[in-house]
Amino acid sequence: MKFFIMTLFPEMVMDTLSTSITGRAMDRGDLIVEAVNIRDYSTDKHKSVDDYPYGGGAGMVMQAQPVYDCYESIVKRIEGSHKCIYLTPQGRVFKQSIASELSTEENLILLCGHYEGIDERVLEEIVDDYISIGDYVLTGGELPAIVLVDAVARLLPGVLHNEESAVGESFSDGLLEYPQYSRPEIWRDKTVPPILLSGDHAKVDAWRHEQSVIRTRERRPDLLGNDDLG
Repeated sequence: MKFFIMTLFPEMVMDTLSTSITGRAMDRGDLIVEAVNIRDYSTDKHKSVDDYPYGGGAGMVMQAQPVYDCYESIVKRIEGSHKCIYLTPQGRVFKQSIASELSTEENLILLCGHYEGIDERVLEEIVDDYISIGDYVLTGGELPAIVLVDAVARLLPGVLHNEESAVGESFSDGLLEYPQYSRPEIWRDKTVPPILLSGDHAKVDAWRHEQSVIRTRERRPDLLGNDDLG
């Protein structure tokens, strides 16, 4: 899968995604991420991409022309199908089921807004989906784009060393993940639950499921009984 991120701050996006698991996957070629600077497509001699909103109001609005030309430049050089997503508080709230849905796409184009938003006309022209990472406002769409790429990328073949990791984590079966323990067996007088030392995989699996249910009931009771837990 290829991700194309339309942004005014490409360094912010690439510096983050080029580290840790996503960075190693990019180095191996299991993940392709490209940040495209919208400002490069401004026809203004000062490379401006924003202007005052019609009707008045505070702030500035990103203009349609540089956004559209940036999008067109990407579409012209990619192969296969694509989906363009605008990261905005007005979108459907991102969750694991959406990450799974998006992981089947060939190419994802992510549009990061700034200022007071983007001219509605270009959104109507190019955007296929609107996604939010929560009910709050950020200074731009770069952080949401990074979150989306990270969540989707870990579902792609080859990105995680242990392919089972993405299957057994929180939300994968509609429950929060069970408690995890590592060495030493005793730390500050706290011991690892004996069942995890038993070697009985069936009992360990049963214990983990029980703990997941308990943890979900305590911390996210809203998830219980929800078939689309995301």
